[in-house]
Amino acid sequence: MSSPRAGLRFLHSTRLIRKSLQKPTGRRFATVDATATTAAPAAAQQNAFQRLWNSPIGIKTVHFWAPVMKWSIVLAGISDFTRPAKSLSLTQNIALTCTGAIWTRWCFIIKPRNIFLAAVNFFLCCTGVTQLTRIFLYQKSIEGLSAEEIAEKDARDAKETIKGIAKDPEGAVDKAVN
Repeated sequence: MSSPRAGLRFLHSTRLIRKSLQKPTGRRFATVDATATTAAPAAAQQNAFQRLWNSPIGIKTVHFWAPVMKWSIVLAGISDFTRPAKSLSLTQNIALTCTGAIWTRWCFIIKPRNIFLAAVNFFLCCTGVTQLTRIFLYQKSIEGLSAEEIAEKDARDAKETIKGIAKDPEGAVDKAVN
């Protein structure tokens, strides 16, 4: 004999739960949203600044200021286009690329959908991809290595740097300052 099922799937399959999840039918459940009928004419009377101010992604929300501030990261990445490829950090640009790609996708999932934030993250991803391409092409031209070998070499270099800092933190600081 099988044991009784428990869990959300079982509760969802019961008649009581199924009936409570159905949309109500009939006239007694019909309601009129009073704010919806008065909000439409009020929105038409607002000027552009008032609409931007009262928007769910307007000036007084984090949905506006987060992308504005994040443009500084994109601009910093673009300014690095003038730097020689040998002085660029592979791990930093991998992080920027992944951050841009992940958050671009997330901006289309969250509510309210924030196209302004998606745009800045898309450009962050593009900047990171461009820098990664420059780094890989430079290292390939110097060493004749494949992309996997370059990534392994950079990981080994980072590991050795961290070991050096762990063994002698004061010496690492002195070395970085001088």
